[in-house]
Parts: sequence; C-alpha cells; structure tokens
Amino acid sequence: MRLLVTRPDEDAAPLVAALEGMGHQAFHMALLKVRHLTAAAIPSRAWQALLITSANGVRALAAHGDVAALMPLPVYAVGEASAAAARDAGFARVTAAGGDVGRLAETVSGALKPQGGALLHIAGSVLAGDLKGALEAQGFSVERAVLYEAEAATQLPPEGRALIAEGGIDGVLFFSPRTAATFVKLVRDAGLEAQMAGLRAFCLSQAVADALLPLDFGLVAVSGAPTQEGLLALVAGG
Repeated sequence: MRLLVTRPDEDAAPLVAALEGMGHQAFHMALLKVRHLTAAAIPSRAWQALLITSANGVRALAAHGDVAALMPLPVYAVGEASAAAARDAGFARVTAAGGDVGRLAETVSGALKPQGGALLHIAGSVLAGDLKGALEAQGFSVERAVLYEAEAATQLPPEGRALIAEGGIDGVLFFSPRTAATFVKLVRDAGLEAQMAGLRAFCLSQAVADALLPLDFGLVAVSGAPTQEGLLALVAGG
C-alpha cells in the first residue's frame, strides 16, 4: 500500500522505515510541530518517580538544564517507544506500561505507594487522558512540568495535499486524537472531503478514530493495542 504518515518529524523516521520494510510505500506529512520549552521551570522536590507519556516529553526533558538532577529517578513510561527514548536519554531504571494513560496509572499504582513521595509528570501543553486525576484518586500527589508544546499545522503541506488530491495514497496512519482532528480540519479547508472515500484510516485507538468521524473514509480500522507495533500489525492485516 501507499501510506501517509502524519507523525511529527521526531517520530516519523522509524515508522516510515518499518512500513517500507513491510513492503509498503510510505510518505511523511507532519501535522504537529514539537517545540521544547527550555525555559520552563521544573520544581525541585524529593520526587519518588518520573512519569512519561510520550517520547517527545523525554526529548524535551533531555534538553532541559535541570535534567541531571532527575537522572537517578525511576521512570514509568506510557509505552515501549517512550521507554526506549528514556533509556536512550540515559535513564537507567525505566518501566514501560501497556501503551495508554490508563495502563500507566495501573502500573504506577501497582509498583509505588502514595506515601513514598510525589510524582513528577513530564508533559506537553495538550494532554491526552488524565493521568494526574487517575493517580490522585488513589492518594498519590502528582505535579506536571510542561516542557513542550505541539503546534498544529494551519494548512496541508503541499506534497501531502497533492498526494491526497491526485489519489496517490491508499491509507493514512493516525497516532493521536489531536493529529486526527487537525487532519479533519485541514482536509475540509482544502475541499478534499470526497477523496476520503477511497482511503483507509489506520488508528492507534478508538479515541483517534472518533476524532475522524466528520470525514467519510472508505475504512476506519483501530489497532488492537495502543502501540506502534499494534498499529503496524493492523496495517499488515490490511
């Protein structure tokens, strides 16, 4: 298949390589641009652990001037991709959850105790799920450090628009509700709604699929697991 990858630049290359290794033709069209907030303050406390909900959070933390003080802490990451990014950044004690915020909350509450100290969540300016609320409901103290923001594209990149308009792709991969919602808006702005009828949408989760409801895709498929591996398996199944 000819597939369009909508991930930010920092995350796209491994996915494109994986798709091409499966025999597909992959094109990249980033719809979110990640910017590190290097001046953001990280509170100085006796943290029990770090919570990571994206590889972008890890990269933003690694670029922050206060990262050295946090290196000895255990890290609980939402999935294997963010866990791998944490290990690559130099964190030694890293645990990966099952790929979504709910499973991360379960992993943390099963491994840690509220009385052990506060938890620091490295986050972006837009959150997917309420990790803080889920853990605070179980007695934990959670504080967020917002270290990056993802700016949505204001129009379809020319190459991506041409591929869609000319029937140059068979499907599109979506990893987040925000990316999916951005795609919906930009496709509508470009007057390309009719082209969706011939496309398959491969979605990381049901929340991502729900964000695509305003468009009439030929097929909307949802991964059985909220991970890149799960999405690749979905693509392999057609």
